[in-house]
Amino acid sequence: MKITAVDPFYLRMPNITTAADGTQDTLLLRVRTDTGLEGWGECDASPLVSMAVYCCPMSHGNIINIRTSLIGETLDSPNDVLRLNEKVLRNGLDIQQIQHAYSGAEIAIWDIIGKKLDKPIYRLLAEMSRTSNTAHPKLPYASVLFGDTPEATYHIATELREQGYRAAKFGWGPMGKFGEANDIALVRAAREGMGPDAQIMIDAGVVWGADYETAYNRAEAFAEFSPTWLEEPLAPDAIDAYRALTEKNPSVPIAAGEGSSIYRMAEDLIVNGGIQFVQIDAGRIGGILPSFQVRQLAEQHGIQYVNHTFKSHLSLASSLHVFATNPDFDLLEYPAAGSELSQRLVKNPFQVDPDGRVRVRELPGLGVQVDTEAIRPYLAPVRIEVGADTVYEQTAL
Repeated sequence: MKITAVDPFYLRMPNITTAADGTQDTLLLRVRTDTGLEGWGECDASPLVSMAVYCCPMSHGNIINIRTSLIGETLDSPNDVLRLNEKVLRNGLDIQQIQHAYSGAEIAIWDIIGKKLDKPIYRLLAEMSRTSNTAHPKLPYASVLFGDTPEATYHIATELREQGYRAAKFGWGPMGKFGEANDIALVRAAREGMGPDAQIMIDAGVVWGADYETAYNRAEAFAEFSPTWLEEPLAPDAIDAYRALTEKNPSVPIAAGEGSSIYRMAEDLIVNGGIQFVQIDAGRIGGILPSFQVRQLAEQHGIQYVNHTFKSHLSLASSLHVFATNPDFDLLEYPAAGSELSQRLVKNPFQVDPDGRVRVRELPGLGVQVDTEAIRPYLAPVRIEVGADTVYEQTAL
């Protein structure tokens, strides 16, 4: 079958705020074929910047947009995914956003291949890697932002506990901005609200830059509340600082990796940064295949792989297929407080089963359906013109 269309869609909430909430807008990708099969993917990136990578006019042989590289290409098997990944990245060699933007189309292509072969994506990955194709349930941790105050954080945590969550991650917001006492109070509130038996994770939101000493001191201060990890205390590219931090053996394990927009960034954090949890977003790093390659690297180095998902359940599906077959990687970041847009994007969101676990679906492709009717009100029309030429005009959902 042939790819006949690659359509990016810019979706957004009516009002965008400065909150560290990546669900306020999104770039949705639809790939269509001449057989009628279509696939969907989602980028966790600035939508209009990424959209440009799909339609920018060619500058030379190393700046060719994604749509030009894909339309007319053949899709029959996972080998075509590998081939097209290489083609797109080679043609867009000098487009610095290329991997990040391509994530959505790559995920959509996997969705199509899974539907064609009548298999869930995780089984296709298992066949490619010659590993077990048995899927294992994951423990979802609710992923939320800290409240503006410790009291607000406590309220959020108690609500999550009442909803049945046995794990939750609290991040960004005021963390690191108002001194050590306030940071400790925020973590204490999260622990008290979730209760003594739940897992809590702390996301510092890169607030200490390259200051590994402060990050270490906070990890020691947070240790009494037994967090599973301290996430992204430092900037994504502060590899030397991560190494200095992890060599001090803080009492709380260190997690990072969501900022990895290429495989090499994740590799650097694992091999040279010394982190204990690597967190990968399939919607940022180039899609499902590079995410799976990071998973394999984590297995080789004996560290934990965790998805990063602060988007919709379309993104959750793509992330879950990556590590569904590894029983030791049992934590799943689960969007619990996203925008109305993110909550309405798919018709069949993942539910937490009675045993408190989430399971990948035994359905072809991603296993979720985009609800085009529900999200149509969020569609922001886009038309790009250069002189008298229309470079791109967004099609209908």
